[in-house]
Amino acid sequence: MSKKRVLITGAAGRIGKTCARDLRERYDLRLMYHRTPLEEDYGLEVVQGAATDMERMEEVVDGMDAIVHMAGDPRVGASWESILESNIVGLYCLYEAARRRQVSRIVFASSNHATGFYEQEGTFTTVAMPARPDSYYGVSKVFGEDLGRYYHDQHGMEIICLRIGSFQPDEAVTTRSNDRILSTWLSHRDCVQLVWRSIESTTKYGIYYGISGNKRAYWDISNARTELGYEPEDDAERLA
Repeated sequence: MSKKRVLITGAAGRIGKTCARDLRERYDLRLMYHRTPLEEDYGLEVVQGAATDMERMEEVVDGMDAIVHMAGDPRVGASWESILESNIVGLYCLYEAARRRQVSRIVFASSNHATGFYEQEGTFTTVAMPARPDSYYGVSKVFGEDLGRYYHDQHGMEIICLRIGSFQPDEAVTTRSNDRILSTWLSHRDCVQLVWRSIESTTKYGIYYGISGNKRAYWDISNARTELGYEPEDDAERLA
């Protein structure tokens, strides 16, 4: 059986690099970057372009079975102007290019900042609760989830939204300056598992918190376990 063809956008970023490294045996990968060239391409197909360039995005997504969308401005404190260009216009171009080229499945890197004000209040949060973004960055992630819902309902596309927590190596937990990461940590291997389970899942649309199986978690990952089959291997507590 041939491997699925998967595009990773934002492949020069921290999560993109990790997914490229650890998923290259499972999938036939195409890696996309914008301004920052890849440090290591593992002999994979590499393309360059801006997510806001619709014509280029149609070329880049063509022939893919799935897209893992990690591109965008990752800064929580980014300006509205940057968020609008990179995270809103760019995401629309990706969804629309995928629709035009008949790529049905997208794994969208959302963020815990889509519900950041619950965390500030100390409220345990589930995906059934209304969004409460804590920044323009968080607003862009809520937009991405809702735009994905529209493309699912209107066009039948399959969109999995991952509200990613603190994607950090083990050392970030052991050398932490405060205990937040004990609740919000997403280990590298759990992140990779969550991505491939999102690609393989029969779920057509869903929002899921992306963290490891942390004992102190204040975001609910039960639907990721039941709907995606996610089985986290790590818990920040073991590094506490």
